[in-house]
Amino acid sequence: MNGIPVTWGAPRPERADAARNRAQLLSTARQMLSESGPDDLTMDALAERSGLGKGTVFRRFGTRAGIFGALLDESEHALQEQVLSGPPPLGPGAEPVDRLIAYGQARVRWLIENRMIARFALDGRQPIPGGARTSASQIHIRMLLRQLNLDGVNVDLLTVQLTAALDGPLLLYVSADALTSTAPQVEQQLGSAWQELVKRVCRP
Repeated sequence: MNGIPVTWGAPRPERADAARNRAQLLSTARQMLSESGPDDLTMDALAERSGLGKGTVFRRFGTRAGIFGALLDESEHALQEQVLSGPPPLGPGAEPVDRLIAYGQARVRWLIENRMIARFALDGRQPIPGGARTSASQIHIRMLLRQLNLDGVNVDLLTVQLTAALDGPLLLYVSADALTSTAPQVEQQLGSAWQELVKRVCRP
């Protein structure tokens, strides 16, 4: 998700104590979400429930949205692994257009499955709505577009536009009722629309 700090591959090494704190905080946050939903998952409540100091929580996440962003980052690891080493067309071995279509459809599915966390991971206080850090989607989409050798196309700008089409705010345009009652149909419709978009913009 654009703006959520995610990375491809192995994470940077952490000190043992920092890694333990991170694992404890994320485990506690998931438990709190399961028990009482997102409204009660605040910085103060997480610090109290985890038994760690408020300073530790603030240093780790920065904001309340950062807690949800970290949960989203963690849940995205499986998708990243499929992209890096899974079977084609999502993984290596397929044509770039087929991989691009498969990635968008997989990401739509992942966003719908994680829609509650994705909504709360949005931080309206950021000066740039999508965030300033390059997302995993941008890295992957840019790589596939460059493989297509699209003459006369500004690949960097097209990457940003395609990434935005798969961003978390996409689901803000879909009603909560629709996502709850007809999520499979919504996923199919968004996936089909992504396929049509990719085929049109990637024509030789």
